[in-house]
Amino acid sequence: MAASRDADEIHKDVQNYYGNVLKTSADLQTNACVTQAKPVPKYIRESLQNVHEDVSSRYYGCGLTVPERLENCRILDLGSGSGRDCYVLSQLVGEKGHVTGIDMTKVQVEVAKTYLEHHMSKFGFQSPNVTFLHGRIEKLAEAGIQSESYDIVISNCVINLVPDKQQVLQEVYGVLKHGGELYFSDVYASLDLPEDIKSHKVLWGECLGGALYWKDLAIIAQKIGFCPPRLVTANIVTVENKELERVLGDCRFVSATFRLFKLPKTEPAERCRVVYNGGITGHEKELIFDANFTFKEGEAVEVDEETAAVLKNSRFAPHFLFTPVEASLPAPQGCSELETKVIIRDPFKLAEESDKMKPRHAPEGAGGCCGKRKNC
Repeated sequence: MAASRDADEIHKDVQNYYGNVLKTSADLQTNACVTQAKPVPKYIRESLQNVHEDVSSRYYGCGLTVPERLENCRILDLGSGSGRDCYVLSQLVGEKGHVTGIDMTKVQVEVAKTYLEHHMSKFGFQSPNVTFLHGRIEKLAEAGIQSESYDIVISNCVINLVPDKQQVLQEVYGVLKHGGELYFSDVYASLDLPEDIKSHKVLWGECLGGALYWKDLAIIAQKIGFCPPRLVTANIVTVENKELERVLGDCRFVSATFRLFKLPKTEPAERCRVVYNGGITGHEKELIFDANFTFKEGEAVEVDEETAAVLKNSRFAPHFLFTPVEASLPAPQGCSELETKVIIRDPFKLAEESDKMKPRHAPEGAGGCCGKRKNC
């Protein structure tokens, strides 16, 4: 990324913004951090209620970064802030799982550590299954994080705060096991941002100035070795701050959740029909995998090669039955569901469609969008 400020200066500004300027979510200057996300499932809402109020009050999150099928998993949280998501995930992975949070802001890390014993006691765990580290997310090895050691990496609107997005994704790829996933929310721009926006300190701190042009995500992911990004949710960001709107001009922003899978180097998968067997906590009857595929228990769905590969080589494999297309009954009128499906990859398109379907008032448990630190 070309910017008038160097990386060290940006890091110092971000640390100051999240360590000193922002005390609670009320200090935010745009509403990028309160963009409506999808409703939070009951089992996650219950886990959120167990998180200490002091931790939650320092959260400025973007969407919901809690993927499915977490039991016994090892999870790394990039930009873990005050630790809210780590303590939610701690409950969902269970005592045999483990959650590591890493953040470059010492103040936030200290808050997270302060409440470690409180949460372990509340969860009834004999020993802690959460670790908090102070470090940069684009330098995971320097923080002591081992390669190929995590099943899942999550990030809640933090990658946009780092100048070198490709380096972050490269580090994530290295620490993920084969079959692992990066499940992350972030803010994306409708175009490659001009210099006056990139160099604006407040816009950067508010998660807009460092937003990646959305089409660049797929380019970077492919270059590193990830499967193509899978779009999960998206919501339009409206700034509603006249001074900042004048700086932004025609640039539009969207908060979006994507999932990126690191698959083993195996033979290419073929199109097939899959049947979801259920059994995933909180998603027993229906698994909304992304914006394009929803799997209902017991129903056959034809999927493309890319989706088949992801399901077969990830932690989701035991929950699906795979059948070759030629062995299945033909779809009505000889036209498969897949052939008629329009795959949505543009988060702005999905956000516009979602906006038309939104209720007048935000549903209970709807999340926000921006860093890692807003109470949902």
